[in-house]
Amino acid sequence: MTQTGIPFHFLRGGTSRGPYFRREDLPEDRETLAEVLIAALGSGHPLNIDGIGGGVAVTTKVAMLSASQDDWADVDYFFAQVSVEDRLVDFKPTCGNILSGVGPAAIEMGLVAPQGDETDVKIRAVNTGARVVARVQTPDGALTYAGDAAIAGVPGTAAPIALNFMGVVGSSTGAFLPTGNLRDEINGIEVTCMDVAMPIVIARAADFGLTGQESAADLDANADFFARVEAIRIEAGARMGMGDVTKSVTPKFAILAPAGQGGTIAARYFMPWTTHPSMAVTGSQCLASCALTPGTVADGLLQRPDAQPANVVLEHPSGTIEVLVDYDRTDGFELKSAGLLRTARKLAEGRVFVPSGIWKG
Repeated sequence: MTQTGIPFHFLRGGTSRGPYFRREDLPEDRETLAEVLIAALGSGHPLNIDGIGGGVAVTTKVAMLSASQDDWADVDYFFAQVSVEDRLVDFKPTCGNILSGVGPAAIEMGLVAPQGDETDVKIRAVNTGARVVARVQTPDGALTYAGDAAIAGVPGTAAPIALNFMGVVGSSTGAFLPTGNLRDEINGIEVTCMDVAMPIVIARAADFGLTGQESAADLDANADFFARVEAIRIEAGARMGMGDVTKSVTPKFAILAPAGQGGTIAARYFMPWTTHPSMAVTGSQCLASCALTPGTVADGLLQRPDAQPANVVLEHPSGTIEVLVDYDRTDGFELKSAGLLRTARKLAEGRVFVPSGIWKG
C-alpha cells in the first residue's frame, strides 16, 4: 500500500469546518503528527488542492478526540491549526467553533452515550486546559443535527449547541492581563493585551484610520494595515511572555469600534494574517471581557451594561454573535463563565489518505 487510510468524521463546527479524528488513530509524536495533518489537509497550496482543506484558515482546522483522563471531563479535545500555504501546524491555540462539533463528534465516535433529550458533554481543551460543557440535542436518545437555531456566517438552521466555558482566564499565558497593564502603547498604538480563552492584542479601529465597519475583503486588501498589525503583534507577544510569535497564530489581533447595527460593540478579528469572515468563539469571549472591563481600549466605545450576567452582542463582518458573560466587577473584572450558542453538522465520514512514506499507520 502506498497510502495510509485514517478514519475521520468531517464536520462543520460553528463557522469553521475540518476533520475530527480519534487521537489513537494518529501518530503519537508531534513531528510525525504535523506531517500527517499537513498531508491530509493539503497545506502548501492556496487551494489545498492535494488535501481536504478549504483554502482558508477556518477550513484548515483539526480536532482530535479521546476519552478524557480528567476526572471532570468526558472527552479530551486536542486542536491543531494547519496553515493554508506554509506547511505549518500550530498546536498552541484552541478553537471554539471547531469545539462546537466536539459534542456531536464524540457521540458519533462512541466516546459519549446520549442521555435523554439533551446530552451534556464535558470537554477538556487539551491545548489550554479550559473546561467546557456542550449541551447537545439528542431527542429520544438519538443525535440530531436538525433544528431552528441560526448563527451568523452559516446558511440555514440547525440544532442548537449551547457552550458554557469555564476556567478560560489566562488559558495561554496564566494571566488575565499578561503584560500587567490595562493598556500598553506599541508603535504609537494603544492596545489591551488580554487572555480569556484566547490571547488577543486589542486596539481601536480609529487609531488605524478605520471605522471598524469594514468588510473582511476590504481589510484583507489593506496590506499597510496588516504590516502595522504584525509588527505590533510580534512585540506584544514578547511582552505577554509568549516569546517569538512570528510563526505562531497566537496572540491574535482585533480592533474595536462603536456598534453600527444595534449591537454592544463592533469588532474585527484577525487569524492573525487574514480577517476572520465572522468571529471566533474563543475570540468573542476575550473581546466581550475587554468590552466589559473599565480602563481598556474599549472605554468610550460602548455603554457598558449593568446586568450580571451581561449579554454582549459583538458585531462582525457576517452579522453578530452573542456572549452571555457571568462576571464580578467588585474589584476590576473577574470572569466566572461565558456562554454561547453554536450549531454543527456532520458533512462526511470515512477515511482520509496520506502517503505511507509519511506514516505507515
